[in-house]
Amino acid sequence: MNRLAITLLLLFFVVPGYVQSQNVPENLTLEDIFHEPVLPGIRPNMNFISDDQTRIFFSWNDSSYYETGLYSIDMNGNDLREEDDEVPRPIHSPDGSRIAFTKDGSIYIANADGSDEQKIVSTQENEFGLTWSPDSKKLAFVRSGDVWVTNVEKPGIHQVTKQDGNSPGFSLDGWAGNDKLIVRQTDFSDARTIYFPEYVDEFVVPGRTTRGIPDVSLFVASMDTTALDTLITGTHRSSTGASNSGQFVAIDYADPALKHRKLIVHDLHNEQNNVVFEDSTEGWLHHTYFSFAPESDKIMFLSEQSGWNHIYTVNPDGTSLTQHTRGNYYVPWARWTDDNTIVFASNEEDFGERHIYTLDINNSAIEKLTNKEAYRYQFRLTPDRQQLIYAKTYFNEPYDLFRLDLNNPGDEIQITNSVPGRFYEFDWQTEDYIHFIGRDGETTLAMSVLYPQNFDESENYPVVVFAHGAGSLQNVYKGWSNNYWREYMFHQYLLLHGYVVVEVDFRHSTGYGRKFREDVTNWMGKYETQDIVDGLDWLQDNCSGCLDLDRVGIYGGSYGGFMALYALTDKPDRFHVGAALRKVTNWRNYYYANPWYTLPRLGDPEEVPEHYDRSSPLTYAPELKRPALLLHGLIDDNVGAQDAFQYAEELIQNGNTNFEMMIYPSERHGFTSPHSWYDEYYRIFHFFEEHLK
Repeated sequence: MNRLAITLLLLFFVVPGYVQSQNVPENLTLEDIFHEPVLPGIRPNMNFISDDQTRIFFSWNDSSYYETGLYSIDMNGNDLREEDDEVPRPIHSPDGSRIAFTKDGSIYIANADGSDEQKIVSTQENEFGLTWSPDSKKLAFVRSGDVWVTNVEKPGIHQVTKQDGNSPGFSLDGWAGNDKLIVRQTDFSDARTIYFPEYVDEFVVPGRTTRGIPDVSLFVASMDTTALDTLITGTHRSSTGASNSGQFVAIDYADPALKHRKLIVHDLHNEQNNVVFEDSTEGWLHHTYFSFAPESDKIMFLSEQSGWNHIYTVNPDGTSLTQHTRGNYYVPWARWTDDNTIVFASNEEDFGERHIYTLDINNSAIEKLTNKEAYRYQFRLTPDRQQLIYAKTYFNEPYDLFRLDLNNPGDEIQITNSVPGRFYEFDWQTEDYIHFIGRDGETTLAMSVLYPQNFDESENYPVVVFAHGAGSLQNVYKGWSNNYWREYMFHQYLLLHGYVVVEVDFRHSTGYGRKFREDVTNWMGKYETQDIVDGLDWLQDNCSGCLDLDRVGIYGGSYGGFMALYALTDKPDRFHVGAALRKVTNWRNYYYANPWYTLPRLGDPEEVPEHYDRSSPLTYAPELKRPALLLHGLIDDNVGAQDAFQYAEELIQNGNTNFEMMIYPSERHGFTSPHSWYDEYYRIFHFFEEHLK
């Protein structure tokens, strides 16, 4: 069934939750939400696979406290162990016979099962970036800014690069065959120095950091010479890879503004190169990826050129370019399992649902491996490419780690069981998951809605809108958000106090196609606000007028905080109070702190200042008429507290006293103290109570 048909069915058959009895988590408190032990538990974060590939190692806390340690469990979810945090991380050889690891500053090898451990490099310096050669006979690594190689069969090391004392150090991208390596130099000498001062210690710490898009030089280094063959230099964003044979090296090139992409293949044997794929956009490239097949020279890559992220393959000479997946859906992840098969995930079933599939590149035949409705992400193949491990979640079910046997894909096997029983003692409401069409008659948007305790469709209820952060992120899906799990519980708390809670995945969000994301290019805030307003209007028309559209609050953090302030001044007739956490108020500040993010979306502020003026809440601060709550970490080194101070100063100098501000002296962008989290949301809740009731 095509996406349009699915959307039309949703529009006709979505049944708002108010016709059903609304469950709510009675007795839930702000302390339950923000203090330790954490109510939904700590999510397991996978670290690595054991040497014999029978266990996974992950970060977790079995008592639901923030401080995590290292744990391991077998592939069937049995034999949970708490591990020493210093357990070496094994790097598996391509032939599967050995592992390598670093310990106490030295390099070791062992058999695949961990036996016969041998120290092969011992120095007083630290080595990192261990990488096996394709024939499993050599190890490359980085030490003190240079790349070195050791032969695992006999003692001795070989220096591959020689860093000039005045030049940047080298890093290792990987091997190109068994006798060449791809290395890079990253030069930040022209970058800008940014300060994020720290104030809570005895003396003020300047908090100096270097920010900018560096110059990057990529080289091929040979084992038999100290000369480097230059592949590319300049300011760019590129990844590299090589065929197993070593004949071909590919560069997935993108310009700094992410407008242009070239997949360039260098034939090292014949000393020539080909551009095998190109893509350009007026927005920005997103989720690009490529890799060579495990043994052959075939290249697989992801591209949004068709409007949606899909899987392509091509030969190194540019022939046989083939698009294998097609349609109005998104492929967020794909990897080779062998030279003919690719395992991948997509949201073909629904924007908010992800399933796992395999693709035969010889005939583009696709087999679906999962059936249960869920949202799957954080995919990781085992080194032998036989098992897929991933996070899986559903409505009101925080994620756990699961495994799928790719050779015998039956039921998904749950590996971790990390959600405490007390989480399920609360009667969490399942959100209404809705698709609707925006004002242009074409754009399909996703929205989640929660209804208050004792909901009565004949009444009118105040509304709280949540705006997600990052901009390029998906947060309305069939699952429990890992990014905003505290906010999810806070929204349930709001139900106990008579609010309808709404979230819209506005344009700029991922998972909905290139145009959906790129519509906001050069004017952030405008279309996102329109989409939220359209969601409120659709809901009002479909819930018997249950919303009091004269009592609408909006809040969010980071990009969501920016959205809260932008909406308050852009649509003051639709948004009546706002809380802005760690928000961007001046996009020029963020350009200098993070040009990687801002340049593709808004351009260079020296060249197109109007893009920054119209997108920055600071521009409209003199027009703010609605009450606003400003909250920010003082030592935030992502969105600096400068943004909060500049906005507050503009309000003060314009005689606006209808705002409140709280600064958290010891917090950065992501708060770490439960007490800070509690304080922040205590203020948000009471601010809404004061101005919406």
